[in-house]
Amino acid sequence: MLRTLSRVLGLALLTSLAVSCSKEVVEPAGPGPSSQVADLTTATRDNNLALGNPSGAKTDAGFYWNYLVSKPQYTLSYHRDRGTPNWVSWHLSSAWLGSTPRQDNFGPDNSLPSGWYRVSSSSYSGSGFDRGHNCPSADRTGSKADNSATFLMDNMMPQAPNNNQRTWAGLENYCRTLVNAGNELYIIAGSYGKGGTGSAGYKTTLDQGRVTVPARCWKVVVVLPVGSNDAARVTSSTRVIAIDTPNDNGISTTWGSYRTSVDAIEKATGYNLLSAVSTTVQATIEARVDNGPTN
Repeated sequence: MLRTLSRVLGLALLTSLAVSCSKEVVEPAGPGPSSQVADLTTATRDNNLALGNPSGAKTDAGFYWNYLVSKPQYTLSYHRDRGTPNWVSWHLSSAWLGSTPRQDNFGPDNSLPSGWYRVSSSSYSGSGFDRGHNCPSADRTGSKADNSATFLMDNMMPQAPNNNQRTWAGLENYCRTLVNAGNELYIIAGSYGKGGTGSAGYKTTLDQGRVTVPARCWKVVVVLPVGSNDAARVTSSTRVIAIDTPNDNGISTTWGSYRTSVDAIEKATGYNLLSAVSTTVQATIEARVDNGPTN
């Protein structure tokens, strides 16, 4: 009898424990931050010409007006007789940004073909024009080598100080804001025409005629979320910012007021910008004038 009672009491105790334990089971967490699947997309350093070679530039010294210069940090088309780039193209993502300070080591690019005049750090001295970066120093802060590359003189154009230090700088800063928000950019910048007004007045050339002062400075920015296969990801809804500014010290400080279409820049320069993008997509995004935020 006692053995039977013990068994009954034991079964009752086990049943009670089972019920108690079942009440303490923790339900799976809801879709909070800790349970969300992490975004494994990581920013990378991609091909600076992923969206195309605007002028069909070639690494042939015979193409002195359209000579292709390829560096890890940017790619450009150089015009020997103007002493400036026709255009400079570069990729910008957080992978290019670091803590390297500005090097300020302006100098000639000794990789240009033998016998070509090499614009020097003093070629703009006393002219009233800045040594205006196309690919900015602050876009290449991952290492000293990256930053130093931006100070080669074939990445420069004679730029009115108020354009370079205010209007142009404003768009450069905004581009890095877009990168900090999780985007990657493809940027093409250049200049065309002849004759600009700097802090010392109007000039057409510098350095005894070896450097042409452009009349206009332009830039095109394609904004994509971080990812891969970039040219194929450009769609008709991709944001494209294009500006065309006068090279004049009286310029407005607001870069947004100089927005234009890619089509208009192509007409002015003769280039085929974004040529690696689907022609159908190009037709839409190149005709549009950006009206998005500016800061």
